[in-house]
Amino acid sequence: MQPLLEVEGLKKTYPGFQLNGVSFSIYEDCITGFIGANGAGKTTTIRSILHLISHEAGTIKFKGKDILKTEKSFKDSIGVVFDEGFFYDELTLTQMKNLIASSYSHWDNGAYTHYLDAFSLRPDQTISSLSRGMKMKFSLALALSHHAELLIMDEPTSGLDPLVRKQFIEILKEFMDQGGKAVFYSTHNTSDLDKAADMLVMIDNGKILFEEDKDMLLETHRLVKGKGLLPAETKKLFLKVEQTKYGFTGVTNQVEEARRIFPDAVFERVTVEDIMLSHMKEGKPV
Repeated sequence: MQPLLEVEGLKKTYPGFQLNGVSFSIYEDCITGFIGANGAGKTTTIRSILHLISHEAGTIKFKGKDILKTEKSFKDSIGVVFDEGFFYDELTLTQMKNLIASSYSHWDNGAYTHYLDAFSLRPDQTISSLSRGMKMKFSLALALSHHAELLIMDEPTSGLDPLVRKQFIEILKEFMDQGGKAVFYSTHNTSDLDKAADMLVMIDNGKILFEEDKDMLLETHRLVKGKGLLPAETKKLFLKVEQTKYGFTGVTNQVEEARRIFPDAVFERVTVEDIMLSHMKEGKPV
């Protein structure tokens, strides 16, 4: 796999918070899930990538070129979907589209019409008449209608119902089927990533905790449920464990050793959310 976007040593400081040497890559033909608690640094990282805010150190390269030196061509090659649309409420979809389409050199009205039809949106509707879910569909239609190579999404399905979220995943898979594309999907709706992600990047307190293949993470971690008191010396087997008077529940990445020590315990497959929470302890990295 070839890296489409490379982030190296990114630093950005706010009062009480800092992105501290954030580094990761986004690869062609991969949907990369960007996970972490609210306030972990996901939005700050994305805004730095988009140069909506300036960063103090680090480099961001798209197809091997520094985006600060090739900003116009970089932004011409990406589609962006935020949790808010930032549209003019009084305009119709067509009027809003005409404003945005003029910014791109490869705008495709045929693709735009396709996505409007897929999302049951009418060109003559005003922005103010759209529900939150419809606004997000419109944002996605705009982001996908200029042959973008990289789609960057920041909490696009926050507050949306499961049906709309399912439609989003289907459209993302259709986009990826074109080949040579990539998606960077920041969300706390980790169930979306269970279905769609190929890679996971986790950030916490401004630092990257891991950058791993999702299926490998799901395969190497297990949720363990056992009865009785958990011996203190075995707690090191778990990334996170909770104990009650009835038994214990924990997540381990030392599966074989845990099976040997707890042969009567129940071992279940984990979710992306289980993995994310297991690498955090009271809001701080383990």
